[in-house]
Amino acid sequence: MTSAASDSSQFDIVKHYNDLVQKDSSISSPVAAVDSLVKMIEKLNATTMLEFMMIVRTACDQLKKATNNSISLSAGCDVFLQQMSRLSNAQSVDECRKALIRAGSDFVHGAGKCRDNVAEFGSPFVRDDQTILVHSYSRVIMGLLRRAVKQNKRFRVYITESRPDQSGLQAAEELNQLGVPCEVILDAAVGYIIEKVDLVLVGAEGVVESGGLINKIGTYQLAIIAKAAKKPFYALAESFKF
Repeated sequence: MTSAASDSSQFDIVKHYNDLVQKDSSISSPVAAVDSLVKMIEKLNATTMLEFMMIVRTACDQLKKATNNSISLSAGCDVFLQQMSRLSNAQSVDECRKALIRAGSDFVHGAGKCRDNVAEFGSPFVRDDQTILVHSYSRVIMGLLRRAVKQNKRFRVYITESRPDQSGLQAAEELNQLGVPCEVILDAAVGYIIEKVDLVLVGAEGVVESGGLINKIGTYQLAIIAKAAKKPFYALAESFKF
């Protein structure tokens, strides 16, 4: 076993990732993945570029296999691997490692800014006296709604329960704390309340090249119902999910 491999084996990247998402509910899977990868390579002393890249790819595979939310997490791992490929022509392994640490740290620190930008661009779509339908729980959507509250906009929200994890309940709890009138509905009740809705918002685990969304189950039926009812339907996502 090489010293680099030994160093990497002493750092439990899956544990670090799980600790991050448990301690900070505001951190998304892609950001937690990049942060974990940065912490791992800080401890590496690989002697060749090939060895360095193999260890990083193995760590990405470990993260993807250890979580149920592999699509969202994969977005962060892919961003990190793309950056590593760009830096692989660096003069030395240590130079590549330091540059990758800087790039990864900048990504983690700038992730919150991405949500702020989405909230800024999306805020004109939320208007007074609207009734908004939100699917499941999305940090990006919650950021938009928080900004709307700070702008003293008055609106109501329906939230799908989003089974099986019932993540819509978390959104309802946060909206209640903000003083926003909201109601959790069954996923199957979307068609029943759609006529009362002015705007439909969903998040995204990922956005594919065709423009299609990868998101919580129920998003597809929600989009079909919104289209049939001629209701505006918007998906909000950070750029690193593309």
